[in-house]
Amino acid sequence: MVPLPARRALLAAALGSAGRRRLPRHHAPAAARPSSGAGGEPEAEGSNRATALLRHLLLKLRATGPVTVAEYMREALTNPGQGYYTHRGAIGETGDFVTSPEISQVFGELIGIWYISEWIATGKPKAFQLVELGPGRGTLTDDILRVFNQLASLLSKCDVSIHLVEVSPKLSETQALMLTGGKVQSNPEDMSAYMKGVSKTGIPIFWYRDIQDVPPGYSFYLAHEFFDALPIHKFQRTEKGWREVLVDIDPEVPDQLRFVLSPSSTPATENFIQPEETRDHVEVCPEAGVIIQRLACRIEKDGGAALVADYGHDGTKTDTFRGFQNHKLHDVLRAPGTADLTADVDFSYLQKMAQGRTATLGPIKQREFLKNMGIDLRLQVLLQNSRDTATREQLLHSYDMLMNPKKMGDCFNFFALLPHHRLVHPDKKHKPESKSPLPPVAGFGELLLK
Repeated sequence: MVPLPARRALLAAALGSAGRRRLPRHHAPAAARPSSGAGGEPEAEGSNRATALLRHLLLKLRATGPVTVAEYMREALTNPGQGYYTHRGAIGETGDFVTSPEISQVFGELIGIWYISEWIATGKPKAFQLVELGPGRGTLTDDILRVFNQLASLLSKCDVSIHLVEVSPKLSETQALMLTGGKVQSNPEDMSAYMKGVSKTGIPIFWYRDIQDVPPGYSFYLAHEFFDALPIHKFQRTEKGWREVLVDIDPEVPDQLRFVLSPSSTPATENFIQPEETRDHVEVCPEAGVIIQRLACRIEKDGGAALVADYGHDGTKTDTFRGFQNHKLHDVLRAPGTADLTADVDFSYLQKMAQGRTATLGPIKQREFLKNMGIDLRLQVLLQNSRDTATREQLLHSYDMLMNPKKMGDCFNFFALLPHHRLVHPDKKHKPESKSPLPPVAGFGELLLK
């Protein structure tokens, strides 16, 4: 294992030397998605126009009656014919929302350093898979790969591969273009991947539709703004007990949708509401729980770590379901399939669903995590290397967007799953003096760069 001072020196070198993106962002980033406020004001454009997906939903509701919010979200986001992510998924300044990797290259670089730090701390295994869930345009993976390339001498004896879990054909094409230059092979034989290629730096990349298709093995998992887009169930406390919030046709306006309460408890009400719940309105994401369980099982069995970054709370928020179109809040029930739908992640639920199979760290606010990872040092290096005023202004604007508590600094959180032995020596209880201290986990405590 590399001693801690050597690790600090390595990370300082990475922070101080990695180059800029080949195509730096010259424009100031668009505003990030607001962190709260369900629904919002619908925009004027296309207000009376029923989408193809809305027509499909109206037929379905007339045939079956109201559906859960989870079913509505699933249709709106991933319907094979008209879903938002399967056919639009507009990320970036010209899209419907902007994410941290789109704002600044520094964000992805620090994530890359986090994985390298964990790889070193666990004894530099001979191989690792980097698995990203919902990779967006591929910007985050691209920035991480640049860090891996910068530290190529360190990783020279390690077999690194990239595994992307992506359901959207459109986004997977965008990712392939960014990461491989578009040189990919579709439907490779004898593989669970639906596409494969090689990064510009020579690292193999594979695409899958489900986390369960990713091969087992020592893996680092990444979920950035992934869990917030998974379908949620919504519940309301009433005088008659808990009722589930459903989506139905508005009888007064037949081509529009509305929220209604279930007349009695539903299976979801019975299964997902905890007896000790004190809130009057609750959102639960069962799919997030299932994915966390799968990640925890994989990490427990094969080793590695998972890093989750998302909007979220610790089980205290109530109604966070909202939509975004053209960087503005959008009525979640209007023109389904044309806007991004999202809900804050309940990190206390994720912690509970790990079921003790792994240790958990966080949630910790984004500004604290990035500060602990050395963002201030990295910003200074980039500013010193900037030759024009516009680039410097863009760097400072991006830093403010990521770190300002009123912007993304406080509304985003980081959360990690790690093997228990990463935090506590297996034999520590019996022989407290027998082992040297374990290296601290970067980001979740101050990283001293000497």
